[in-house]
Amino acid sequence: MPMDPLLVRARGLWEGLASAPVAFPPAGGADVVVSPRSGLCPGGWVGVVSLGGAAIVTAPDGGTAAAVRSAFEGLAVEALTDADAVRAVLPVVRLLGPAALAYASAEGFRPAAAGSPTVERLPGDHPELRALERAAGADEAGEAGLDEITSPAFVVRAGARVVAAAGYRTWPGRTAHIGVLTAPGSRGRGLARVTGSAATSHALAAGLLPQWRARPPESRRVAAALGFRELGAQLSIELV
Repeated sequence: MPMDPLLVRARGLWEGLASAPVAFPPAGGADVVVSPRSGLCPGGWVGVVSLGGAAIVTAPDGGTAAAVRSAFEGLAVEALTDADAVRAVLPVVRLLGPAALAYASAEGFRPAAAGSPTVERLPGDHPELRALERAAGADEAGEAGLDEITSPAFVVRAGARVVAAAGYRTWPGRTAHIGVLTAPGSRGRGLARVTGSAATSHALAAGLLPQWRARPPESRRVAAALGFRELGAQLSIELV
């Protein structure tokens, strides 16, 4: 049976980001490799990405790779991106994630309904985006990553003020990594879906693979409403 094209593209992206010869095992399980320059995690950390029932894992050196390989032996693939399961088998200092990884195809994309609030375009370095980030706070602004987008910003205003925005950064493998941010006082009105829809539509029109990486349940629900399919998760692990 042919493999899901979305899964093929998503796996290819992360295999490339690993910066070492690695592949998602076709029969499931995990492939653990040494990669000091891995793009799966911060430098010196262990990176885990699971997609479609298989995982790849990068470690900064051979000793760490051997320890991780031994600790992960016998664990289900789903457990490799479960914070509690990982803490139970490794000496964890800090974790980033887990974050769900979701992807959209042109066929599966469900754009926001007509009649939604008007969406404008702004350059990614526009000062109004920085004002929105300050309003949302450093943690949420960092999660959205609007300061790194390479696309236009797709924004909604309340009066003269930008209260929601989305855009994407072009990643390797012709991937569009989407970020969405809404001002605290404007949430619950569907603005993340409206701006996220505009960014996703722009990415698909450019032939890119839209990727939605999210931890908060609210963000995951927005992605699902737009037709993104969760294929796996990512976890970064700092060890003692």
